[in-house]
Amino acid sequence: MNSVITGNFRPPFFPSQLSKNSARFLFRPFTTLVFTRSLTAKVRAFVETKPTAPIAVEKEESGGGGGSCGLACPICYNPLTVISDSPIYVGSTVGSNLQCNTCKKTYSGTQTHLDLVASSGSKQYDESMPLATELFRTPVVSFLYERGWRQNFVFGGFPGPEKEFDMAKNYLKRVLGGKIVDASCGSGMFTRLFAKSGLFSQVIALDYSENMLQQCYEFIEQEENFPKEKVTLVRADISRLPFESSSIDAVHAGAALHCWPSPSTAVAEISRVLRPGGVFVATTYIVDGPFTFLPFVNAFRQNMMGIAGSYFAVSERELEDLCRTCGLVGFTCMRNGPFVMISARKRSS
Repeated sequence: MNSVITGNFRPPFFPSQLSKNSARFLFRPFTTLVFTRSLTAKVRAFVETKPTAPIAVEKEESGGGGGSCGLACPICYNPLTVISDSPIYVGSTVGSNLQCNTCKKTYSGTQTHLDLVASSGSKQYDESMPLATELFRTPVVSFLYERGWRQNFVFGGFPGPEKEFDMAKNYLKRVLGGKIVDASCGSGMFTRLFAKSGLFSQVIALDYSENMLQQCYEFIEQEENFPKEKVTLVRADISRLPFESSSIDAVHAGAALHCWPSPSTAVAEISRVLRPGGVFVATTYIVDGPFTFLPFVNAFRQNMMGIAGSYFAVSERELEDLCRTCGLVGFTCMRNGPFVMISARKRSS
């Protein structure tokens, strides 16, 4: 989720079940920096003045075996081919086998997801992950994420999944009907909303945490009349996305960008896989209180990134520069206190 980047760490908002002493200890450094700013809604939108037409979208089938599946090898980025009769949509991945047409490496599916990390299939090798990554790979945190954890994001200005989904749709109008990746999907709140909306031909839920994908699978199984044939669950590293270049219409990352130890590597990968005109939409938070100009703030941020593997943006301009540096244009930003939703697109050819 070269350093290994994962997409699993979320802001330090914790379920109400935690003790008051624990909550004070965990919240103190965050609240000192973030909540010095008033949570009064403040919306800024940097909107392009030039109108844009919807880009042409190629629709692909996401089903069965015996051919290309639209996925790529995370090692050489060449297409994967389904070599079994099992389809690759959610609930049907057990027994699925995919092979790279170039390096011939084989990837397999479990009951819940396809495993498309570079180390997939290794029996002895296990990579060292940042603390935050390992935290969100645990069954307990994965279980709590939609059962109290995410609900506490409201204290950071997050308006809630349904409202955030409606906001994201406004940025995604130009790519409706295409293929969207819900990066760092967690337990799949937005994956389910995207799939049930019918706005996209295929939804790929991607996360590094096996237990988050397990929760995503279980929530989908509980839904009635859910369009499973449109959804694929994939375990992957945000720094090695298992897609061919210029093959994805949109990438959404809800409350995730700050979780990536190297956002520039992650956003560069997103830029690589987006089609010309494709859209990147993300939510995160900004630590831009009155003390951010002091030298110790940047030192604190660097230390936090080294220890926990998390990233603290200190301005909207920093996020804009990140997108521009990674080849994305048309940056827009909407604020509500620490909460920010950003959007950018890949330059059309």
